[in-house]
Amino acid sequence: MEVTDAMRQYVEAKAAKLPRMYHNVQSVEVILDTEADRAFVEVVATATHKNTFVATQKHDDMYACIDQCFDKLTEQLRRHKDKVRNHKGPARPEGRQ
Repeated sequence: MEVTDAMRQYVEAKAAKLPRMYHNVQSVEVILDTEADRAFVEVVATATHKNTFVATQKHDDMYACIDQCFDKLTEQLRRHKDKVRNHKGPARPEGRQ
């Protein structure tokens, strides 16, 4: 499909926000396509330690499809970040209880 400059800028702005959510994101690949008059978007984000996050969406409107896809990916990154975070907190000094 023909990708307009406005679409390209919109996707790049959305993709630029992902490393702020999870700093280990190394690359983001976005696939824009149309299938039977419906927009199809797939976003693949690769992070360190061979973590791959994939979100796909089909919708009538391309921009809505992009938004929903990046929302899904943001939620996946948030869940992964919460899972790997150390929830125990900092260690206490030896003399204190």
